[in-house]
Amino acid sequence: MKVRLSNFNENWVRLYQDEADFLRTIFTDEIVCFEHFGSTSILGLKAKPVIDMMCIVKDISKVDLYNDKMNLLGYDVAGDWGIPGRRLFRKGGEERTHHIHFYQTDNPQIERHLIFRDYLRCHPEEVARYSRFKEELAERFENTSEYSPAKKTFVREMEELALSWFSNNQENN
Repeated sequence: MKVRLSNFNENWVRLYQDEADFLRTIFTDEIVCFEHFGSTSILGLKAKPVIDMMCIVKDISKVDLYNDKMNLLGYDVAGDWGIPGRRLFRKGGEERTHHIHFYQTDNPQIERHLIFRDYLRCHPEEVARYSRFKEELAERFENTSEYSPAKKTFVREMEELALSWFSNNQENN
């Protein structure tokens, strides 16, 4: 898929909320909460215009019971997509609009994603640095199959900063 890098768009929050409201009608009582995470959740951050949503559920195994219905509604059912304990649904085909990541309440991926999001929300200088890095990669790589792996080391290092920031805040409170 081609890299589509966009400036921050205030509509991303509405698109997230509309999708969360729709998914509540499908998964009803299975859902504990939704979280908007990833680049589209960070004010000012350049992003591929794909809304990353986290749907936290009571029992991850029950999500599989909805695969056929989600497929009929136009979602690509991707299973765990390499992350044990996750269920991923993608919406929009080649012009993807949403990634919905389902996790059970006790999955450690939840905290990692939310700490990284919150770190960026509190550090605009890091948002600017991350945006510049993404622009450089988008100039070098045409497809997400090259772009996404090229981001991994940078993101991992930034996640370490975020975890340290979070840990320091916990100690000071």
